Amino acid sequence: MHPEPTPAAEAPTGELLAQLSAQTARLIRDEMRLAQREFADAAKRAGIGAGLFSVAGLAAVFGAAGLMTATIAALALVLPVWAAALITALVLFTVAGIAGLFSKKQLEQVSPAPEKTAANVKQDINEVKEARRVRR
Repeated sequence: MHPEPTPAAEAPTGELLAQLSAQTARLIRDEMRLAQREFADAAKRAGIGAGLFSVAGLAAVFGAAGLMTATIAALALVLPVWAAALITALVLFTVAGIAGLFSKKQLEQVSPAPEKTAANVKQDINEVKEARRVRR
């Protein structure tokens, strides 16, 4: 026969602490399981999203190739085919060069370390050290 649970008002402190410990452990385990499930769901969705993004990129590349072919064909109505292809290629190389220059400029502005975060951490450490000095 199991003893009936003691009402909280009448339970000894040791029993209350044991209950608190057991409930806290169960709560932590439950929260960890929930977090694992949420992470697994998020990872699955991210994988699907990345795959679909890749399909979209590939389709865009083929679409751009088709558009370039149409551009060459349209120019070939008034120019020799080789000249139409050459003009289209030069335009594409010009666009690529401009994009490359802009990307280089952006990359030069990238900091190798998270400077703001490092400064905040240093400030936090200094504040903790100062608080310990004041207490002594």
